[in-house]
Amino acid sequence: MRADLRPSRALTAGLAAAALAATTLAVTAAPATAADPLVGIGRALTDDTQRGVFQVTAWTDAPQAKITKVSAQVRQGDTVLVDIPSLPGATDPWSPTPSATTFRLPDAAALKLVEDGGRIPALGTYAIDVTATDSLGNKQTRTDAGQLDFRLRPEITLVPTKPTYADRNARPSGTVVGIQPGSGDRVALADLPVTVKRLDPPRDGTQSPPQQAVTDADGRFTSPPFPISSADLNISNLSFWATVTADTSELHGTVTDHLSVYQHEPRKVAVTATADKKRALDGETVTVTGRMTDPAAAGAPVANHEVRVRLGGPTWGTGSSAVVRTGTDGRFTARLVAVAGKESGGFAVESPDRYVEFPAHYGALAIPLDSRTDLRTYGLSADGRVTVSGTFGARYEAEPNFTTAQFIRLEQLVGGAWKAIAWGNVNSAYYNEFTASAASRGGTFRLRHLTTDQFAESSTGTLRLTRTETRIVSLNAGPEPVAKGGYVTVTGGLQHYTDKWRAYANAPVVLQFQPRGSTTWKQMATGRANASGNVSLKAKVTGDGTWRIRHYGDGKHFNTPATAGGDYVDMR
Repeated sequence: MRADLRPSRALTAGLAAAALAATTLAVTAAPATAADPLVGIGRALTDDTQRGVFQVTAWTDAPQAKITKVSAQVRQGDTVLVDIPSLPGATDPWSPTPSATTFRLPDAAALKLVEDGGRIPALGTYAIDVTATDSLGNKQTRTDAGQLDFRLRPEITLVPTKPTYADRNARPSGTVVGIQPGSGDRVALADLPVTVKRLDPPRDGTQSPPQQAVTDADGRFTSPPFPISSADLNISNLSFWATVTADTSELHGTVTDHLSVYQHEPRKVAVTATADKKRALDGETVTVTGRMTDPAAAGAPVANHEVRVRLGGPTWGTGSSAVVRTGTDGRFTARLVAVAGKESGGFAVESPDRYVEFPAHYGALAIPLDSRTDLRTYGLSADGRVTVSGTFGARYEAEPNFTTAQFIRLEQLVGGAWKAIAWGNVNSAYYNEFTASAASRGGTFRLRHLTTDQFAESSTGTLRLTRTETRIVSLNAGPEPVAKGGYVTVTGGLQHYTDKWRAYANAPVVLQFQPRGSTTWKQMATGRANASGNVSLKAKVTGDGTWRIRHYGDGKHFNTPATAGGDYVDMR
């Protein structure tokens, strides 16, 4: 059919008269032959895709016989328009062997309108008579075996619709055409009603009733608007159906087309933001300020637009958040409470409105985990060294990773203030033990972890570690000089400090000698202080050197100072 052809009743009547006068063979349908019960003929059915084609089933019940010929006539009333002497067995892609019971007019021989070189005078419906013969000569004719639906087949095509920032609606549009039988020509269909329906409900809970559109002279239509909210754009398959139904003398069928909205056109803006602190403890308020501008308008402020400000939370997607609006100068402020957790940290500024687009802005913000520092062992040695071990980790989270080593201070109370005297460190949640040690003559101690980006401050309780000081007084070695091979006697007093220096009776002592030019002390004799704390020890002289007496403390006393001076004796 010509592209500018539009089916109408007047045109149909004119075409029918011309075709009957010029091309049809005017005959009267022959009376049907006597029914032969051995041959059967089914209904003749029009192919809905190519309506210039039909097919029919035929069979024989005669033993060892098969259908050898099927013919057909297409007529209008008593006038035969087309005589088809033979219908071949139907084939399909899965079985190329022709069917023995289904017979089809080939697509290449599709019936056409007169104007397209065929014998059908006009769009409409026509009777089909079918005759079948088997291999034994049995024959059957079925009058009105079916109806040739030689009407336009409607086809609808939807085109994509794109909601925009300025127009937050979907307006599905498209074209409706009629596919002509035989030639396959596409004819624009005017004044046809089209029903457009949204398949999924809007996210705001409202209903979205179907909309009606009507095709124009070119078969085009545009639906009334369907509101599409920002939340609707999050629907993974935002879809519409358009449906056309027609049943006239020239057009017949129901068709639908499906359209999904995958794109929208947002307004693109720019956002900057900063937080008022780099680190916030659990429960502290963080203030995030920023500004929204329009790059397409020379950086002009964007007023009255929403932004979502979010702090990192204990797990992904959690944490404090707030949606605030920009002021007339494009600026915004959000105040949020930090919530600590194993994944917490950072802040983000995002667009809650899918119609307003900007890259999410991320900023640094540490939200340390609550920590705990616990004592395990502690002690103050006789040689004046405090050693404390403990464990460190998160208070509430199970084994979070340590992004960096955590340092724990051993502190001593000095002059009313805590002073760090040693450090321990922990590198893993699985191996979280540590030891810290420092020289000390005793006092009040504690372990303390200072706040870092990963862990908040924590400390142990205090502990008091003490020992009693000891000393040697009135040290003397003689005689001096001493003869080679002779003996030297070293005397002194052993004291310990309680409320004052007092004699330390019956405590063990050792006599030590350091040869001239050496740094090593050798033990030469052992003994005990008497009841008055006095000590007298004797040893054989082996050379020039220094002599001293030392006490090595028990569980309550310090050693006597190793730095205390001795008495030098010459050997001659």
